[in-house]
Amino acid sequence: MPFRPFQSKKTKTRVSKKKVSQTKMDEISLEEERVYREGTIALRDLIAPSAFRVESNFLQLGTVFLRTTFVITYPRFISVGWSAPLLNINSTIDIGMFFYPVPSPIILKQLKKKVGALEAQLSADTEKGAPRDPLRQTALRDAEQLRDDLTQGVEHFFQFAFYVTMYAESKDALDKLTEDVENIFGSRLIYIKNVLFQAEQGFTSTLPLAIDELAVSFNMNSSPIASSFPFMSSELTSDDGILYGINRHNNSLILFDRFSLQNANMVVFATSGAGKSYAVKLEILRSLMMGIDVIVIDPEMEYAHLSEAVGGTYVNISLSSESKVNPFDLPRPIGQEVSTEDIIRSGVITTKGLLRIMFGNLKAQEDSILDRALIETYAKKDITPTVDLSTIEAPIMQDLLDVLEGMTGAEEMVIKLQKYTEGTFSGLFNSPTNVNVDNQLVVFSVRDLEDELRPMAIYTLINYIWNIVRSERKKRMLIIDEAWWLMQHEDSAKFMFALVKRCRKYYLGVTTITQDVNDFLFSQYGKAIVTNSALQLLLRQSPASVDIIQKIFMLTKGEKYLLLESAIGEGIFFAGLKHAAIKIVASYTEDQLITSDPKQLMEIENAKKEFEQKIMQGNGTQVINQRGVS
Repeated sequence: MPFRPFQSKKTKTRVSKKKVSQTKMDEISLEEERVYREGTIALRDLIAPSAFRVESNFLQLGTVFLRTTFVITYPRFISVGWSAPLLNINSTIDIGMFFYPVPSPIILKQLKKKVGALEAQLSADTEKGAPRDPLRQTALRDAEQLRDDLTQGVEHFFQFAFYVTMYAESKDALDKLTEDVENIFGSRLIYIKNVLFQAEQGFTSTLPLAIDELAVSFNMNSSPIASSFPFMSSELTSDDGILYGINRHNNSLILFDRFSLQNANMVVFATSGAGKSYAVKLEILRSLMMGIDVIVIDPEMEYAHLSEAVGGTYVNISLSSESKVNPFDLPRPIGQEVSTEDIIRSGVITTKGLLRIMFGNLKAQEDSILDRALIETYAKKDITPTVDLSTIEAPIMQDLLDVLEGMTGAEEMVIKLQKYTEGTFSGLFNSPTNVNVDNQLVVFSVRDLEDELRPMAIYTLINYIWNIVRSERKKRMLIIDEAWWLMQHEDSAKFMFALVKRCRKYYLGVTTITQDVNDFLFSQYGKAIVTNSALQLLLRQSPASVDIIQKIFMLTKGEKYLLLESAIGEGIFFAGLKHAAIKIVASYTEDQLITSDPKQLMEIENAKKEFEQKIMQGNGTQVINQRGVS
């Protein structure tokens, strides 16, 4: 018999009380935990609407109204991507598609019966002498074609459901959006209906839950179902042109020739540091390989390294620089297209625009005097409508001052002009042109100019380049960085617009780059420049300017947020009527040539100095052999 220790009743009672006490403590702990959990915010509490109201044909989630529609009828033919316009609606929508495979033997059996019935009806009509029924004959051909495709495995058969849920801020806005969606479908002979007394089931059917609570399907084979896929990306790949970047929609290459469009102009908008200069320098480098001449107006000396690497001409324009550009220069006429008189008149108008920027506002009397003075200044140098422009010597600013000093009413203009002939700014506009632009890449730097002089200098440079372009027709690109400087004055903005509008005739493509979007687009000429630019590149935008960008370029909300959240070198590329999300990519060698990163540029400069020092120390041969430098 096993030994059992003696235990009194009193001890048993104590143990029993201890067990009861522990049970109560556990129950209290569970209750406290339950109370704690009730006070904790769950994920569903964060995403759930504050209210949920179900009506007969719409739902209200908090302050948002929504309605679901479904497709009931399709035409005989539907084009590929017929539902893609839904993505371009500037509203929030959800699309739900459900595919229910149907076994081929079942469909083949039904098609066999259908074909037999149609053939019997056609035979009966023929025996009766009734006219041919084109609807039945078409249905017979379609049924036989589908039967053959199913038998060969080319097609498969499905029951296909297509639902669209629309969101709006008010009931009226929801009705308007519903009408717009119905028009989009109706233009393609596809008819839809709003859900009635199933608003909640329709909403659930378009949520990412893969639950079809409406169960409204349409018999369809695989080809038209594939055509219903709404997400299509524009292909910007052509046989000619250069690589601009990678299409972020489908990872295809964006290859394009800007001179193949209605014009070769381009605008680039981006915030500081978004990669706009990097993208343009990459385009320049690749365009040079295609034999295109490039002229750049560089306000921040960002293109110096690129120019040096490709053997370009770098011209520094400043008050103390030896390089001079004369604003009185005239183009050499191409053949007999433009008369000498028209060229002189155009030169007078252009130079007067520069003088307006210098002088500020002019009175009507002063404007008339200045006009006569300019004509007389050219005449003083024997530049008349009968002269050969290829042999002339253009006047300079001092010649204009001499003429104005002898005219009554020009005293105030003489005082203002003396600053540019004898005063502080005399080294900029008062000399003949001595710049050599006979190179494939020419860069004009205006970094060392005062802010007051920059608009005048850029205006003069663009006029000089325009004269070169009109003197010799050749495939060229003109890059104007920080173009908002020209938008500050009406005369320079008007001249810039005229250049963009007329340059196509001379085989010139103008690229305007700016980070000050508001100053550029709030100008009537800035908007006109965008309209006359077939290529547009939008990189990351600041919240302050993204709304006007969205309005001007008619972007969807998704594209707007893409521009706000894009990384460096990412954005939207427009080419004519097509556009796609783009990522700018460059090879390692290209990156070293075009980078604007101060850290990378400093490393390149340090490596160059180290290389030069070793050459000076007599180790040049060894360094050359190690690095392969010639």
